[in-house]
Amino acid sequence: MIRSFAFTTQGKLHTKDIEPFLMPTLLADTNLFLWVDLEKPTDFETREVLEQIFHFHPLSIEDCVQPSPSPKVEEYLPKEGDLFTPYLFMVIHAVDYSRKEGCFDTSELNFFLGKNFLVTYHNQALRSVSSVEERSLNGAMNIARAPDRVTHSLLDTLVDNYKPALDDLSLEIAELEDLAFQQPSKETLNKILQVKKEVLHLRQIIGPQREVLGRFAAGEFKLVRPHLVPYFRDIYDSLFHIGEMAHGYTDSLTGILQVYLNMSSNQTGEVVKLLTLITVITTPLMMIGTWYGMNFKDMPELEHRHAYPIAAVLMVVSTLATYLYFKKRKWF
Repeated sequence: MIRSFAFTTQGKLHTKDIEPFLMPTLLADTNLFLWVDLEKPTDFETREVLEQIFHFHPLSIEDCVQPSPSPKVEEYLPKEGDLFTPYLFMVIHAVDYSRKEGCFDTSELNFFLGKNFLVTYHNQALRSVSSVEERSLNGAMNIARAPDRVTHSLLDTLVDNYKPALDDLSLEIAELEDLAFQQPSKETLNKILQVKKEVLHLRQIIGPQREVLGRFAAGEFKLVRPHLVPYFRDIYDSLFHIGEMAHGYTDSLTGILQVYLNMSSNQTGEVVKLLTLITVITTPLMMIGTWYGMNFKDMPELEHRHAYPIAAVLMVVSTLATYLYFKKRKWF
């Protein structure tokens, strides 16, 4: 699906749902800025927009179409024979955490940012894109005055959408902490390891993404006007804070895992202690019972009149003495 919008330099909507053959004409108008959003596009739509209209570099098109495991930003400058104008190609990931499945779902958003155009490409609907589109069409804060402003709004909204996912993750970690104390079972261990794996996945996404936004915050790219650099720096600071939270979650999960191992070890120790006490306490019973159970012919106890009561009393007294000894030593 192709959604297209042309805005004036004052941020007002000029036209929408533009026919592809009209896009080159609008691109030539310096008083307009063109935003083309490709959502779940067909192969024909992808080739038509990326290759035939904008003539982007084949490497950036390949990186756009193929899923990229890591965020990145690259600047493309035309050389002899190239038909495209200078642009930035950027890959950013949105995240959503599912408490039911206990994992992060990542969505890739690709940007082609030029002087008077912005092309976004994504294979599934994204809240950040739909939100910015709605605000642009309503003229909110005139964010559609230039492509770098829209890019900032998209990145800002995308980073803000990390927070609900992190809140859900925080609740999940709190529940795991309670389970580690109350039910240190194998299932609890599996949940701890699963969530820890997902947090590491989140940190692997945030790290490179922070580097990408750091380059914008440093004002490295000429396609981002200097007065917008502080706004990109604010997004970078927000993402840095999110990265620190993810690092803190990793430490928390490591602590919970240590608590689980200690609780599990204590449970095992209690079981071993109980079995040991049972074994030691019943040792007199087994020794005496074994001795009198041999029934040798020459054993005087076989013909003793009170042998059975004496053996019974001896077993009871020796067992009670063993119990009282352990009780005095506070071994249980």
